[in-house]
Amino acid sequence: MELRERSKEQEDGCIEPLMPALASMFTPMTYDYVLVAEKAEDKEDAVYKKQVAFVDQLKKKNMKIAEIELEDKVFYGVLAPSGVFEKYKYLLKVSDACNWSGEMKDSVSKSTRIRIVHYLLHHTFLNTGEDLDELLKRGVFEAIFCLHERKQQKVLKRKWARWTAIFTRQPFSDIRVYFGEKVALYYLWLGWYTFLLLPAAIVGVIIFLYGLAFFKTSPLIQEVCESDIIMCPRCDKRCEVWKLADTCSYAKISHLFDNEGTVAFAMFMAIWATMFLELWKRQRAKYVSKWKVFDWCEEEEELIMEVVNNPDSIPKEFRHSYLRSGLVLALATLVLIVIIGLTHALVLMRLVSRVLLADQDEWEFLKEHANTAAVLIGSTLHYITIQIMTRVNRVVAFKLCEIEKCRSFAATERSFTVKMFTFQFFTVFSSLIYVAFFLGRINGHPGNYVRLAGKWRLEECHPSGCLTDLFIQMAVILVLKQTLNNIFEFTIPWFKRCFRQSTAKKLQRRCGHCYRKACRQDDGKVEPCDTCKLRDWMKNYHLNSVNAFSLFNEYLEMVMQFSFTTIFVAAFPLAPLLALINNLFEIRLDAIKMVSLERRLVPKKTNDIGIWTKVLEAIGVLAVIANGLVIGISSDFIPRLVYRYHYGPCANGTVTDIDCMTGYINDTLTTAYLSDHRVQKDFGPQQMVLDGYNVTQCSYKDYRSSEDYSLTSQYWFILAIRFAFVILFEHVVVLCKFIAAWFIPDNPMRVKNSRLKDKLQRLKEELRFMNYRYDTQV
Repeated sequence: MELRERSKEQEDGCIEPLMPALASMFTPMTYDYVLVAEKAEDKEDAVYKKQVAFVDQLKKKNMKIAEIELEDKVFYGVLAPSGVFEKYKYLLKVSDACNWSGEMKDSVSKSTRIRIVHYLLHHTFLNTGEDLDELLKRGVFEAIFCLHERKQQKVLKRKWARWTAIFTRQPFSDIRVYFGEKVALYYLWLGWYTFLLLPAAIVGVIIFLYGLAFFKTSPLIQEVCESDIIMCPRCDKRCEVWKLADTCSYAKISHLFDNEGTVAFAMFMAIWATMFLELWKRQRAKYVSKWKVFDWCEEEEELIMEVVNNPDSIPKEFRHSYLRSGLVLALATLVLIVIIGLTHALVLMRLVSRVLLADQDEWEFLKEHANTAAVLIGSTLHYITIQIMTRVNRVVAFKLCEIEKCRSFAATERSFTVKMFTFQFFTVFSSLIYVAFFLGRINGHPGNYVRLAGKWRLEECHPSGCLTDLFIQMAVILVLKQTLNNIFEFTIPWFKRCFRQSTAKKLQRRCGHCYRKACRQDDGKVEPCDTCKLRDWMKNYHLNSVNAFSLFNEYLEMVMQFSFTTIFVAAFPLAPLLALINNLFEIRLDAIKMVSLERRLVPKKTNDIGIWTKVLEAIGVLAVIANGLVIGISSDFIPRLVYRYHYGPCANGTVTDIDCMTGYINDTLTTAYLSDHRVQKDFGPQQMVLDGYNVTQCSYKDYRSSEDYSLTSQYWFILAIRFAFVILFEHVVVLCKFIAAWFIPDNPMRVKNSRLKDKLQRLKEELRFMNYRYDTQV
C-alpha cells in the first residue's frame, strides 16, 4: 500500500487520541463524493492528463480534493465549499415551487449536500467539452460514489433493514433523511400497496374456497367424471380418441378458477384498484405535506442547481421535433412488432412440444398429459423470454430516449419509464392475451382445422373451459418471476460484496479513531488520517454499484406485479395472496440491499412517484377491460348462465327434481362422424381406436351442426349475450370507479388546513422582515 507522505509531526499527532469527552466535542469531516481511477504509470498518458484536468476544474470551483493512492488505484475525495449551499438555500427561497421546503432555515442536510455535489460533478466540463459521464465511459475514471454514513446506517439496520422487522412499521422519516424523498416515497407506496393487498388476498382466498366447497358436488364435474363420451383426437397422426372421463381431475381444477364467484371477484378487484390509487394519493399528500415538499418541482430544482454551478449559464430550452418524434414512434412500433412476433414463436413452440410429447412412446405419463405439459413448457419458455427481453427492452428504451434528446433528466426519466413499461407490458402479457382470448377459438373444427404453416394444428380448449390454461400460465410466470428474481436479487449482490470486501480487511488497523490535535481544523471539524479515509472509502467502493435508474428497476418489478394482480385476476384469485407474501419479503430485501449491499443512492427530492401514477391509472382501466373480456369471452360463465335459464332442464320452470345444469357439458359438444370424407382427411383409422375397438364418431367442443358444421343459433345467441355482458360489466365497474374517485378526495382536510397555516405563517414572517427593514432604514 502506498499512501501520500505525511510529515513526522502529523503522524505523531495522529497516534495519541484525545480524551473521549474532548473528542465528542468535534465532528469527523466526511467527504461528499469519491472518484476512483486507475493509477497511471506514465504521467504523459492522455488518460492521466484528463484525470488531472478534471480535478483541476473541480478545484477552480473551490472544492477540496483529497488524493490517496492504494496499490493500482487512486481515490479522490471531493468536499464542496459551504458557499455553494448558501447560494442553494437562497435560491430556494426566491423560487416559485421550492420555496417552502424547510431547508432555508436549517443547516443543509447530508443528503442535500450529496444531491448538489452530484449535480456539480456531472456538470463539470473539460476544455474538450467532455463531462464526467463521458470520462467514465472512456475509462478515465473507474467509479464515482457518495459515502454511506455509518451511524445512520446502523440506525436503519436496527429499525428497518433486517429480516426480523418484516411485520414492523417502516421508519419513513429516517428513510427520507438518509435516502431522500424519492426513495422514501417508493417504500411508502410499496408499504401502502402491500397493506391494501390484505383485503384483496382475503377475498381471493374466499373465492378459491368457494370453488373448493363444490369440488365434489358440482354437477358439471360429475358430468365430466361419469361421462362415456368419446372425444376427437387432440392432434394429428398418433393422437387417438379419448374418453372425456379421463380428464376428471382437469375439470375439478377448472371449477376452482372458473365459477360464479370469479365474476364478483373481478368486479371487486377493478374497484379495489381504484380505491388503492385514491387512498394512495391521500397517503402521499399527508407525507409530502409533512416533509414540506408538496409543491416541489424537480425541473425547477435543476434550474437552481444550474445557477449555483454556473451563474452565467443559459437554460436549455424546450424543443419539439416532429421528425424525431416520428422516428421514435416508428422504432417503438417496430420493437412491439418484434415482441408480438416472439409471442407467435412461443405459440409455435407450444404446438411443437405438444406434438412431440404426444408422439413419443418412452414416457407414457407425458404422452397422456401432453397438453398440460405443453402449457407448462410454454410458460417456462415465456419466463425465460421475459428475462432476456427485459435487458433488450432497457437498451432499446435508452437509445430511443437519446434520439428524443429530452431537456432535463426528469423528462428523460419520464420518457424512459413510458417506453420501458410499454415494451415490458407487451413482453409479459402478449402470450397471456393469446391464451385468454384466442386459444381454442381460432383452431377450426374436424374437417377444417387451422394449421400453422399447413402442418401443426392449433390447440383446443378443454370441454371444461380455457380458463385453466390461463391460470397455469399466470401461476408459473408469477411464481418463477417472484421467487427466482428475489433469490438472484439478494444473493448475487451479497456474494459480490463478500468477495470484494476481503481486500478492505487489510486496512482494518487502529489509528485512535482520528480524534487528534493535528487533525483538528479551525471550524471544529476533524480531518481523519489517510488510513481512516481510505478504509471508509474502500468499504463503499467494494459495495455493488448503483445508477440513476436503480430505483426504476424496483418500481418496474412492483408495477408489473400490480398488473398481474389486477388485469387477469379473474383467472387467478390467489394472485393477490402470492403478491402479499412476496411483498412482505420484498420490502426488507430491498432495504437490506440498499443499506448494506449497495453503494448509497443519490438522494433525490420529489413529491410524488412521478409518471408511475399515470401508469397505475392506465393499468386500472386495462384491468376493467381485461377482466370483463375474460369473464365474458374466456370463461364459461355466460354459456352456463344461458344454459341454466334458456336451454337447460329448468328453462321452462317446470322441472324441480334435478339440477338445472344437468346436461350442460353434452350441450356444448358437437359430434363428428368418420363417414364424412372431410373428417377422414383429419383423422386416420389408426386414431379412431379406443380400448381395442374402432369408433365411428367423436365429439369436440363447439356449437356446430353435425351435418354441415355451420354455427348454430345457440352459438350466436351466446355470443350476443357475451358482448352484452362485457359492455354491461365495464360500464357498471367504470361507473363504480368514478364514484369511488369522486367520493374520496385526493388531499385530506388536515393536509389542506396544514398547508393553509404554513402559507399564512410564511406571509407573516415575510411581513415582519419587511417591517424590520423599514424600521431600520427609518
